[in-house]
Amino acid sequence: MLLNQFKGGCHCGAIRFVVSAAVDAQIEDCNCSICTKSGFLHLIVPNAQFELQTDKELLSTYTFNTGVAQHYFCKTCGIKPFYIPRSNPDGIDVNVRCLDEYPVSTMQVVPFDGQNWEQHAHTLSHKTKKP
Repeated sequence: MLLNQFKGGCHCGAIRFVVSAAVDAQIEDCNCSICTKSGFLHLIVPNAQFELQTDKELLSTYTFNTGVAQHYFCKTCGIKPFYIPRSNPDGIDVNVRCLDEYPVSTMQVVPFDGQNWEQHAHTLSHKTKKP
């Protein structure tokens, strides 16, 4: 799989990062309360495909519910460009809308039922299991 590098960051530019992903990657549009209110489009990548280029001290962290997901926000402008997801704590979940080049037209957007997270995550895990 050919990976492209995408640069991104928060609104004010204090937070900058580079992520490697396929141009035709699958991204998720989640309907949970935090994703709906923030307009987050999920691109989950392994840690090795993400590089934070600015000081982590410029970020603030927010957790809720189970406390597993680590939501990172810019301390200056309040935008959440990425976070560590509960579904994949060894990866990084980048908000595609925070990429400088907005490749949504080439990516496959799929719905994710975050309002019923446990049931939806369970359904996905069974679909990916091979007989």
